[in-house]
Amino acid sequence: MSGYYDCAREKYAGIGVDTEAAIARLSAVPISIHCWQGDDVAGFESGGRALSGGIQATGNYPGKARNPQELMMDFAKAVSLIPGKHRINLHASYAVFDGEPADRDALLPEHFAAWINFAKEHGLGMDLNPTLFSHPMVKENLTLSSPDEEVRAFWVRHAVATRRIADAMARATGSPALHNIWIADGFKDVPADRIGPRLRLKKSLDEIFAEQLPGVIDCVESKLFGIGLESYTVGSGEFYLAYAAGRPGVYNLLDNGHYHPTETVSDKIASLLAFFDKLPLHVTRPVRWDSDHVVLLDDELKEIAKEIVRNDALDKALIGLDYFDASINRVAAWVIGVRNMQKALLLALLMPFPTLRAMQDSYQFTELMACQEALKTLPFGAVWEAFCDRLGVPQDDQWLKEVKAYEADVLAKR
Repeated sequence: MSGYYDCAREKYAGIGVDTEAAIARLSAVPISIHCWQGDDVAGFESGGRALSGGIQATGNYPGKARNPQELMMDFAKAVSLIPGKHRINLHASYAVFDGEPADRDALLPEHFAAWINFAKEHGLGMDLNPTLFSHPMVKENLTLSSPDEEVRAFWVRHAVATRRIADAMARATGSPALHNIWIADGFKDVPADRIGPRLRLKKSLDEIFAEQLPGVIDCVESKLFGIGLESYTVGSGEFYLAYAAGRPGVYNLLDNGHYHPTETVSDKIASLLAFFDKLPLHVTRPVRWDSDHVVLLDDELKEIAKEIVRNDALDKALIGLDYFDASINRVAAWVIGVRNMQKALLLALLMPFPTLRAMQDSYQFTELMACQEALKTLPFGAVWEAFCDRLGVPQDDQWLKEVKAYEADVLAKR
């Protein structure tokens, strides 16, 4: 291993890249890991509500977490196989009730005490999302944009409550908590009124963000369409970008599954960095639509990482993952996705961006293309293996053995 890495370090040094600096920098980058991969977005509310609002987890692989304890156990196993210290991203539907359950508009920080204790025990930061789907108060696919004032007010109270919970999480862990609002509001067919729902959504957001909470990083997340919402989505990309631009302290989260298939989030990153000091991201893998497949080391993931690194935005980008695959081992899905996000960032950290930028600015486009292509065959794998060794996690050819043993000892007995 040492000789393999030494050769790679020398090779990268030849193009002006310090592999030791890249490893050290990546070690300090937290990824916000979504809890819902472990239980197919089910949550722990009473009543066993079916998923709705464009949410769909497919597959029935054995070993799904059935309660908070099992989900925490599975999450802990996953992070033990992922290099570095990270964050846990929760939905409000994962509240843990000790006694009488509370409805979503009455949630309190104590309903997340078990998660806060878990995060502190494992050295994790925390993020939170209000859950504005799969609930009886979602009326005709509308929540914060509903013309029914009772419905709209209910969901405003819910988001106000979750912001306060996020602030409590931040105070408990000593790290600001990202609070992300995504709604599935929209219409299946062509609407008669497009602006009315958006004005109601704007009013709702103004009410939600009225309270100043220092531990909370607020963001809103757009979507192109959803199942049953094919013709019109209230929270569109243009709406949320304009809202965030006009409301200090609110950010526009980019989910790379929430745009037209011909759009790429990597191309949007630099534009937002020109105006915002933070860039929240949900990284997923859409296949033909927003299907939330496990993140692979594909071209778009690499481009997203390049844009973050080349723009010196590792401290500005709040990187979270968002996918749910119930057709494979759920713990393995977590490990694969997070490690691939880290691999993409490491690949970007191993690129000589000052040299490449100088070529572009001096119109050396032939040299730029040749250099970018040559970078693709450099021994990145040796640096990744060294990174895993330094942080004490198994290599790519070893971690799955631990997951399969965990499956045999724990998951298969559920």
